[in-house]
Amino acid sequence: MAGSGDGAPADPTRTDVTGGIPGQRGLIILALMAAGEAVYFLPFVLARVFRPTLLDVFGITNLELGTAFSLYGIVAIVAYFAGGPLADRYSARRLMAFALLATGLGGIVLAGFPSPRAMNVLWAFWGMTSVLLFWAAMIRATREWGGRSMQGRAYGLLDGGRGLMAALAASLALAVFAALLPGEVPTATPEQRATAFRGVIWVFTGLTLGIGVLVWLIVPETTPQGGTGGRQRLSLYGVRAVCRMPAVWLQAVIVICAYTGYKATDDFSLLARDALGFDEVAASGIGTLSFWVRAAAAVTAGYLGDRIDASRVIAWGFAILIAGCLLIASGVLVPGPAWVLIATVVTTGVGIYALRGVYFALLAEGAVPLAYTGSAVGVVSVLGFTPDVFMGPLMGVLLDRSPGLAGHQHVFAAVAGFGAIGLLATLAFRRVTRAAANPG
Repeated sequence: MAGSGDGAPADPTRTDVTGGIPGQRGLIILALMAAGEAVYFLPFVLARVFRPTLLDVFGITNLELGTAFSLYGIVAIVAYFAGGPLADRYSARRLMAFALLATGLGGIVLAGFPSPRAMNVLWAFWGMTSVLLFWAAMIRATREWGGRSMQGRAYGLLDGGRGLMAALAASLALAVFAALLPGEVPTATPEQRATAFRGVIWVFTGLTLGIGVLVWLIVPETTPQGGTGGRQRLSLYGVRAVCRMPAVWLQAVIVICAYTGYKATDDFSLLARDALGFDEVAASGIGTLSFWVRAAAAVTAGYLGDRIDASRVIAWGFAILIAGCLLIASGVLVPGPAWVLIATVVTTGVGIYALRGVYFALLAEGAVPLAYTGSAVGVVSVLGFTPDVFMGPLMGVLLDRSPGLAGHQHVFAAVAGFGAIGLLATLAFRRVTRAAANPG
């Protein structure tokens, strides 16, 4: 078990995190930003930006793609739970670097355009590599980097940087895709589109492997407590401890609802094609735009979280998400000027990405001991990321049963409902944490 006998060690100092090397603190957070998104380039970013093209080139339906996502989520649920104690025991550098290497190797398989059955196996494999070895280790390393006073900023920078990394990578991939197609996109043959899309897969594969090397070179080799020795035995004591904290369960509900909104961003590019008649390149541009929104929204939310409490920022994020989703679901924006729908998508994205930017800052606001960070992340994630299991098939069914705009309206109506639940859970979290802090 990591930590001292009382389970509440002091926060790590900056020297613990950086090794005392000038400038390394900034390099570490940059490496965490890059790694935090690169591990999801192949499983999720590729489909988020190029969903129409992926469906056509692979010859699959929304439901078949959703099934692959669901298998990823099923494996991930187990991996989240097991990965928490691992992150409380082993070096983040080793766990994260190996995870990126294994995930990147899966890109070689994807470039061969596997069958739907093989895709299911591949996404299940990615559920193991990107979660068991990676997720809790990254969250713990970020919490340690933030120290006592910069939890909101640490997670805001992490998710904003991840968004920026996704935006840059998606923009590069989109440029490669457009360059490999003939001058007029609609005239491209199926073979030309397949060749161009294979080039995109190789771009994401190369980036994933390269960033794995970057993590190995930059992130210091330290134990989870910030030192270089004193290895502790693996234990579930931290899991049992955090399961007794009501704030942890409320945080899990908040993450479920926020992550449901995030999964709905997979629909942005398809919405642009179906509602606005955009071609594949223009529709993928809408998906790329959402990543730029993420970078700005998450960083801003992080800084606000340190000033006015992360939970308050989350409440506002849910309010924005609900309003934007209800507008899209109502159908009043289409037909109409394209910029109105795009502006609504951007605004909805602000709410979604603000939530992602700070929902793990609730670990500190909920008084979770640092020694049990990995365990708490595992418990929260087991429940919080269940949308990886159900959201893909749910979107696939809604979109395939109601072709065109109607299917998208149903998707965003469902997300608005989750947003309302998340807002209520946030208000309850604020009440519980304040009651615990002021028992008198």
